[in-house]
Amino acid sequence: MSITIEGIAASPGICIAKAFRLQHQEYQIVKKSLTNTEEEIERFEKMIEKSKAELEALKLETSKKLGEDKAAIFASHILILSDPEFIQAIKEKVATEQVNAEFALDEIAAMFISMFENMENEYMRERAADIRDVTKRLLGHLLGVEMINPSTISEEVVIIAKDLTPSDTAQLNRQYVKGFTTEIGGRTSHSAIMARSMEIPAVVGTKNVLSQIENNMLVIVDGNDGKVILNPTDDEVKQYKVKKAAYEKQQVEWAKLKNEKTITIDGHQVELGGNIGTPQDVQGVLNFGGEAIGLYRTEFLYMGREQLPTEEEQYHAYKAVLESMENKPVVVRTLDIGGDKELPYLDLPKEMNPFLGFRAIRLCLEMQEMFRTQLRGLLRASVFGNLKIMFPMIATLDEFRQAKSILLEEKEKLQKDGIEVSDNIEIGIMVEIPSTAVMADLFAKEVDFFSIGTNDLIQYTLAVDRMNERVSYLYQPYNPAILRLIKNIIDKAHHNGKWVGMCGEMAGDEIAIPILLGLGLDEFSMSATSILKARSQISRISRSEMIAVAEKVLNMDTAEEVKDYIETILK
Repeated sequence: MSITIEGIAASPGICIAKAFRLQHQEYQIVKKSLTNTEEEIERFEKMIEKSKAELEALKLETSKKLGEDKAAIFASHILILSDPEFIQAIKEKVATEQVNAEFALDEIAAMFISMFENMENEYMRERAADIRDVTKRLLGHLLGVEMINPSTISEEVVIIAKDLTPSDTAQLNRQYVKGFTTEIGGRTSHSAIMARSMEIPAVVGTKNVLSQIENNMLVIVDGNDGKVILNPTDDEVKQYKVKKAAYEKQQVEWAKLKNEKTITIDGHQVELGGNIGTPQDVQGVLNFGGEAIGLYRTEFLYMGREQLPTEEEQYHAYKAVLESMENKPVVVRTLDIGGDKELPYLDLPKEMNPFLGFRAIRLCLEMQEMFRTQLRGLLRASVFGNLKIMFPMIATLDEFRQAKSILLEEKEKLQKDGIEVSDNIEIGIMVEIPSTAVMADLFAKEVDFFSIGTNDLIQYTLAVDRMNERVSYLYQPYNPAILRLIKNIIDKAHHNGKWVGMCGEMAGDEIAIPILLGLGLDEFSMSATSILKARSQISRISRSEMIAVAEKVLNMDTAEEVKDYIETILK
């Protein structure tokens, strides 16, 4: 008898294969009393160096396979092994309590993991998983236990695990690993992000799947609908083979649109772009027919390292992206650090509510030397393509004016030094704070464009932490309040002759796309793998009909009512 388990659709696609339970050995840690603690600390330091060497190799391999932003996780793992607060605490425990290194490591790591798991924001909670992964590797070496290496799998399987660590996911061989499911995790977990990059189906958050499955049991993973079917019947296997073939056929049809313009059935053209984190991600956007880079998240240049990137490093990164895009638009977001993204080397103070705190443009306007370095790198690279610069987390006109003033100062300095800078750089802002959305008429007079960051705009407008399971039902992209704000932003921009893009998750949402078309959105930017599907959908929609649809949903009462109405239209 088959069992269907519901989870979170983390990476699209369907696979049918035998189960491979990936369970790392539970380490037996015994407390031992020692007399020669210096020798024990020396042994501990050797195992740290061994672990670092392995992580360096993993970082290099991941960078080649998936790009530098995915490899950055291993750079942060190496930083954990260099963190004096963490490592020194273990050495001190060995020395003062005269205990073995594995016992000291286990105790200190548990304390750090518990501290991070109890933090409010998701990014910090995910750091607990990083410490757990690093600790497991180090404990294995101290105990002489070999870790399971998923890269040795040599037959087609579906991985079943409690969770996949970044180390595990980086070692998956796409030839044999056809999909995976994990008991924990969400769409933003490392394993989910890597699965989408590797284009393998994945369902996460399946809770107790391990207790219900044995090795070699047949499994279906439906990454489109977030379902895992254990021990499927012959009829279910036939049904899913048909669904799988239909999905793959659909992908072939989408691929035919790679070099097409994005035009509605009644001739209205919009632009579809991709969101990237590193220069290596550009190729994926181009492979899926991206017409622009709608969001280049520059913070990846700053993460997974021990010091700020230099002007020269940044110049080369931006130049590489602009050249690769061959004069197609590239919207670069200036540094958006803080909130859920931290840089250990900046040593920023801990905040009660970091998402509403010292972050993004607020941090850059105070730490101006760092900000000016980034702007100089961007300005120097501007002559190599079609650069547009946008500032994140703008709440007031004063912030925009100050940021723009600093940008123009740096441009003038470069030109005085005889360095060429493009005269066609558009300067815009992310609209992700309700105050900015409400005052879009005033901002539209001064900016060159808006890019709507819906992830935060929804969160701030509805006062909902979308990572908090108890209130996540309030994270409603289709809420009429959100739609009315978006309409206001677009209307005021167009009234002033400015264009509007969207770079939040909503831009690639098939329910939202018809509404956004009707509201007049000019540019949709999304993950590369969503571009062709969105182009296909838009090519079958009438813009004039969607204007009437958008007008109707703006006057509906609830997000559910909007969703139900759009679903009937799409059918």
